[in-house]
Parts: sequence; structure tokens; C-alpha cells
Amino acid sequence: MDFKTAVANEILAAMRAAFEGAQLPGAEAVAGALEVPPDSAMGDYAFPCFKLSKALKKSPMMIADALAGAIHAPFLGKVESVKGYLNFFIDKATYAEKVIGLALEQGERYGADDSGAGKTVVLDYSSINIAKRFHIGHLSTTMIGNSLYRLHKFFGWRAVGVNHLGDWGTQFGKMIAAYKRWGDHDTVAAGGVDEMVKLYVRFNEEAKANEALNDEGRAWFKKIEDGDPEALEIFNWFKSVTLKDAERVYDLLGVTFDSYAGESFYNDKMGPVIDALREKNLLKEDDGAQIVDLSDWGMPPALILRSDGATLYMTRDLAAAKYRKDTYNFDKSLYVVAYQQDLHFRQLFKVLELMGYDWAKDCEHVAFGMVSFEGGALSTREGHVVYLDDLLHQAIDKARAIIEEKSPELENKDEVARQIGIGAVVFFDLYNNRIKDIDFTWERALNFDGETGPYCMYTHARACSVLRKAGGADASSPDFAALSDPCSQDVVRLIEQFPDILKSAVNRSEPSMVTRFAVDLAQAFNKFYYENKVMVDEPGTRAARLLLTDATRQVLKQALYLIGVEAPERM
Repeated sequence: MDFKTAVANEILAAMRAAFEGAQLPGAEAVAGALEVPPDSAMGDYAFPCFKLSKALKKSPMMIADALAGAIHAPFLGKVESVKGYLNFFIDKATYAEKVIGLALEQGERYGADDSGAGKTVVLDYSSINIAKRFHIGHLSTTMIGNSLYRLHKFFGWRAVGVNHLGDWGTQFGKMIAAYKRWGDHDTVAAGGVDEMVKLYVRFNEEAKANEALNDEGRAWFKKIEDGDPEALEIFNWFKSVTLKDAERVYDLLGVTFDSYAGESFYNDKMGPVIDALREKNLLKEDDGAQIVDLSDWGMPPALILRSDGATLYMTRDLAAAKYRKDTYNFDKSLYVVAYQQDLHFRQLFKVLELMGYDWAKDCEHVAFGMVSFEGGALSTREGHVVYLDDLLHQAIDKARAIIEEKSPELENKDEVARQIGIGAVVFFDLYNNRIKDIDFTWERALNFDGETGPYCMYTHARACSVLRKAGGADASSPDFAALSDPCSQDVVRLIEQFPDILKSAVNRSEPSMVTRFAVDLAQAFNKFYYENKVMVDEPGTRAARLLLTDATRQVLKQALYLIGVEAPERM
């Protein structure tokens, strides 16, 4: 039973009866105006009557009084008129029965709908650089993108995950030059990205004293641009080595992609975009460079071609946007990129709009904050870098040590340590609003008592343990009146809100809403667990509490999955 819709229908029926002939709002407007009070003592739902005052020519208090007297639905415990608000109190037993029943009936699909059916979303996330190691700075883009990918698929969207590789620029010519001078195939194959980085560092050091090396690097990059077979073979091999290295991290995180089309993929697709800009008289010359003037929109010019004719990020991103629309015909295109690139994306979307592409409005920059580690800012140049695979393996090791201390008899300790360690890192990253900066600390991430991943995972494991000991949840004769106490009702209320939380998370591109929901549900369930003994002798009470435990287990597991966290059944 959708209580929100049911309450909205009761309000509409009362309006028609009490104010016959008046111009009344529609069902969607009434449902949209319903609020969930911050304190359950004020009701399960509240409807503000203030907006009706002008149309009905009555005070909000008079309207609320008239409607309250006209509503007598059996699922409502009471309806109160308070200072222009209608406060609705759902009958507690009915409320628990319907919410729990719906959650368990729909199982893993609880909270889902088909609102995305027939629609496509393209998500650009992670976007690692070739010949560089995957570091903690890539964690947010990777996990926000992964969560949004899962959330959209949950609502029926066709999701296309794109890893827009950073694989273009003169640095790759320098890499090849270094490899030809000092490298060999077997050493690089064995050492992977670390060995490539060593070659690149050596090249830059020696180029300080030998400028000819830079000319050599530029020459090799020109060969890549021109399609030289040897240059392309080495270049593509560097990419495959990097992706193999990154795949280990993606496997740990449970992240996948549908496309690895990076910057180099668009090398032959920029010409038509540049021609289209010229045809629409959008290109202007500025000191030999080609720009799109955006001063009318309060932005600096978008640089399309350098004075030497070289293309830039903007050129490639324009080509990528056009390619993605032509290939996937997306309804929404999300770019999960740090907030420092806000201007770039505002320019990109404006140029697409000026080119006459009405789908520019469907492009969105999903910005996020910076990551620091244990209070220290990250800097590649200063050597303060935390590589993501190192961080993840450290998290697993630390989780393993905690398990050895707290649950030495636990089966599958290595597997559970992996789930807890990885989950702790991901949960920590997605806990705060994505635009906020993050300072990663071990003490907070791996805490089993705070608002953390391990706390939520342990709550899920606790619910699983209760159900195992009970032999499962018995739905034959529950007494839902046993769930009328405040602690039980708080859990029921959160389970009911789960679908709306997920919809808001998708619409706002904000996975942290799901993360925080998981904490709220875990806290509410633990309070219920301590205040209400589940395995009581009275069979109706026991059955109802077991059903609530089962619904909590299921919803908590689904919430964690949607942010990319696994839920162990034993901890």
C-alpha cells in the first residue's frame, strides 16, 4: 500500500466534498505537497493548507478544520488540524503490516519502478590516465559514478558506463622515447605502470640537461598522431598494460565499464566538430588561436585550437559529446568530474547549445570535492600520493586484524575481511554530500560503532544472525500491533521512505542520500533490537518482529549494494 498516495486521495475526496465547485489542485500537486514531519509525534504525514487559502477564500486553519472532519479512512488512526496543517497518523498496526508486506513481497525490487524504461544515461566516470597509477584521488569519481550507474539501472534505465581514458598528449611521445632509449619489453611487462613511471621520470630528469630529448618526445607523439605503425603499437601496448594494472583495482571495487573510449579515440572525430563550429560562425581568431567567445554568458572564451593548430580538451570533449549522442542517443549524460572543472563544463555545455544541439540541456556535470589522507593534502609532485590498490589492501589487512581480535572463530575470514575493508573505504567516500572535501582517516573509516560502513555491515549481519537462529521469518500469524511502539515504528517509517530516498538520489545525482539512509536504518534497527526482544514466547509478537528484522535485512543489503558495498551475512 502506498500510504502517501492513499493519504493524498483522501485529501482530494475531502476537498471535493467540503468545497464543491471550487477550483482545486490535482492529485499530483496534493501528493507533492505532503510532508513527512521531523518528529513522528506530529504525525506520519502533514499537509499544509496555506496554498489553498487564496483559491478557497478561507484561512488555512478553517480549511484544515473542514478537511479533518471529512476524512474517516480505516487505515488512519487519527487526523488532526494544527495551525493550518493537516496531520495524519496512520494506524500503527496497519502501517507496519502494509510496509513490511510490500518490502518483503517485492524483495530486491523494493523501491524500484520503471521510470527509466526506454531511457539511456551515459555516465563518464573514473577516467584514469594511461601510464600512471590509480591513486586515491580517483576514488570519488569511480565510486560516485558506479553508484549512479547502479541506481539508474535499478530504475530501469539503460546505463552506459564510460571510462574516458586520459591517453593523449606529448607525454606519450616522451614515454615512447624513454622506452626506446632505456626500456625493454620484458621489464615493462613485469613492472607494469611502475616501470613506465620510472622511465618517464628518468626522461624528464635527463631532458633538463638535454633539450634534444624533448624534441625526440614531440617527434614520437607526432608519429602517434600520424598513425605510424611502430608508434601506435607501443602506445596501445602501454594502454593495455595500464588497464591490466587498473583492472585489479576495479575488480576489488566491483566496478565495471561498457566503454574505454578515451581521448585518443576522438582524434579522427574532431574535424567535423571544428567544421561545424566554422559553418555556424562560432569560431573567432584570437592571437592565432581559434576560440568561441562566451563573454555574453560571463565566461572566458572556449579555446578550440591553439595557434599551432593543436586541439585541446575542449575540442575532444565536444567530439565525445556528439559521438555519445549519435551512438547511444542518451536522455541524460553525466560527467562525474571534480568541481575544479566546473568552468570547463559550463563552457562545454554552452558551446554545444550554441551549436544548436538541444540535447545540451541533458548534459550534467556531477561535481565532487577533493580527497586528503590523514589530514595531509595529496600532491604527485611532492611525492605525497596514496595509491588506491595500496589503500584497499591496507584496509583489508586492518579489517582482518579486527576480525582476528573480535571473531577469531569466524569462517571465511579472508572473504569477510575483503568485504569489510573495501566496503569501509567506499562507504567513507560516499558518506558526505559529494561536493564536500573528504579527509580519509583509518580510525573513522573502520570504526564499527560510528556512522560507518562496518557499522551498517555489522547491523546487516546481526539481522541475518537473528533470522538464522529463528529458522527464518514466519509470516503465518504475525501480530502487527506488537510493532506499535516508537522504536518499531521508526524502523517501519524508514523502510517506507526507502523508495523516495532512492528517487531523490537519482534525480539529484547524490549517492550520499543512500549512504546516510543506510546509517539511519542501521541505527533505528539496533535501537529496536535492544528495546524489543525478538525471540519472545508469544508467537504473534515473535513473528511480527522477525518479519521486521527480515525487511530491515533486505532493505539494508539493497541500500549498501546501490552504493557499491557488499553486505556479509556473518561478521
